Amino acid sequence: MSHPVIFNERDGTRFEQAPGDTLLRAALRAGVGLSYECNSGGCGGCKFELLQGEIETLWPDAPGLVERDRRRGRHLACQCRAVGDVRIKAASGAEYLPPIRPRRRRAVLTGSTALTHDLREFRFRADGPADFLPGQFAMLDLPGVGASRAYSLSNLPNADGEWHFQIRRVAQGQGTAVLFDDLRPGAEIGLDGPYGVAYLREASPRDLVCVAGGSGLAPMISIARGAAQAGMLESRKLYFFYGAREPRDVCGEAMLAELAGFGERITYCPVVSTPGADGWAGATGFVHTHLPKVLPASLANYEFYFAGPPPMTQALQEMLMVGHSVPFEQIHFDRFF
Repeated sequence: MSHPVIFNERDGTRFEQAPGDTLLRAALRAGVGLSYECNSGGCGGCKFELLQGEIETLWPDAPGLVERDRRRGRHLACQCRAVGDVRIKAASGAEYLPPIRPRRRRAVLTGSTALTHDLREFRFRADGPADFLPGQFAMLDLPGVGASRAYSLSNLPNADGEWHFQIRRVAQGQGTAVLFDDLRPGAEIGLDGPYGVAYLREASPRDLVCVAGGSGLAPMISIARGAAQAGMLESRKLYFFYGAREPRDVCGEAMLAELAGFGERITYCPVVSTPGADGWAGATGFVHTHLPKVLPASLANYEFYFAGPPPMTQALQEMLMVGHSVPFEQIHFDRFF
């Protein structure tokens, strides 16, 4: 059975689209580095132009496209499937080449643990090794949910097929409603991954800064664990900032305390934006404003990783690049919405 062939006129690459794949997933599965970030329709990083052929759009109102994009005939590779052979014009680059090609697998829920009142770690097991890099995410196909959901991994790659996700309950969220309310140990889901370009750069000689907000805790914990496992913290330091709304949302310290060097090579800095009347004695305000106060050197001397709500990631990116001239190649994050 022949599959649709996608030809990207911009870089001359050609790849096939297997059943069930979007243009983006087909490209990454084939080792083609199409530009992307969230893989779920929100960031707009995978925009392309259709030059020839027919496509099916899975989410016509995806927020990753603005009206101007639609008027110009642009589409999102993560939300489109080819209907027959197509020619497209899409951005690509070496930085998007998947270091580990994503693949589909079935995974079984083995258990879950509450981390805060609305944040829970879900543990799945699949056949074969769990191949990913610290900081990456996977797409979960949940029963009764029409589209895949992207969730970041919190553990480390392993030979046991363990895939762990720290997920925050979202009000009216279909995916989190299934995870928190319906899924029981033994339930089987679809898991496709890994994806994401904000993974740990082990070769960087700089001290590390991780900034997490909400369920952005997961990839930052994975990066901290990966840095410790790789021996990076023997010669470098790690500063871990966690931004929470209220004192009851603060978490992550216990996981970091399990790593060698905590308190010496690893510094934990929680920041609460709304202290309330709970007697919070720590830092308050927006988490990004505390980086220049805590970090001992100029911000351009660090390797930055961050994940969290879009306003937080936007503010961080602007502060680092515009306010402190941090080179873009030292800043790693995947935009979600």
